[in-house]
Amino acid sequence: MSVAVVTGAGSGIGRAIAAGLAERGFEVVATDLDLAAAKDTASAVNGTAMRLDVTDPASSSSVAEAVADSHGSIDVWVSNAGISKMQPFLDVSPADLRQTLAVNLEGIFWCGQAAARTMIARSIRGTIVNTASMAGKQGRVPFLADYVASKFGVVGLTQAMAFELAPHGITVNSVCPGYVATPMQDRELGWEAALRGVRPEEVRQLWIADTPLGRLETPEDVARAVAFLAGPDARFITGEALAVNGGAFMD
Repeated sequence: MSVAVVTGAGSGIGRAIAAGLAERGFEVVATDLDLAAAKDTASAVNGTAMRLDVTDPASSSSVAEAVADSHGSIDVWVSNAGISKMQPFLDVSPADLRQTLAVNLEGIFWCGQAAARTMIARSIRGTIVNTASMAGKQGRVPFLADYVASKFGVVGLTQAMAFELAPHGITVNSVCPGYVATPMQDRELGWEAALRGVRPEEVRQLWIADTPLGRLETPEDVARAVAFLAGPDARFITGEALAVNGGAFMD
């Protein structure tokens, strides 16, 4: 059975990715900074759980090695963990910027290193999928300048990883979701509504109106795209940033 590690698997998109991969026959290791949340996901998908702080390179390496030792392989690694905080560009503090980059960009860097080193050491022609964002392809996103910077970085990092890891048979791609209905989005609705001086439902309708397919994205929409990139049909795709946003941004 192929083994997949998912970071930020305790809720939202990560939990849906874990479920989607489990449905397709993967043995899933759900990781999260919140171990209790990771255990909930693992229980739901008949997998295992581990605590992972993606900002700590040693933690990423330890998890990768432990999974490979206990499960015999890491075939797919999904770097999904991420954070956001909405505020005007001029109000972003040094601490806010450092935290956003540490989780959203450095976390994918460290996890990618750990996964790739483990795959290469065991001659595994594996797959790495990074969660970027529609905000990694356009800067026309209000109140998320640090988030935009981090996600543009993920798109570029994905290409760099894909180029260097290709000789080892490892593919690296990213997915770029749009307006996804998750607990993180609920927080963003409140933040943006307060910043605009309107009700959260008005912001929700703005997001729906901005999406040609006419609805908010679900975590399962993202999970299906990740499952495709993790599967055999995508073995000749690498370095791509796959838009999964209902047409909200087309490039």
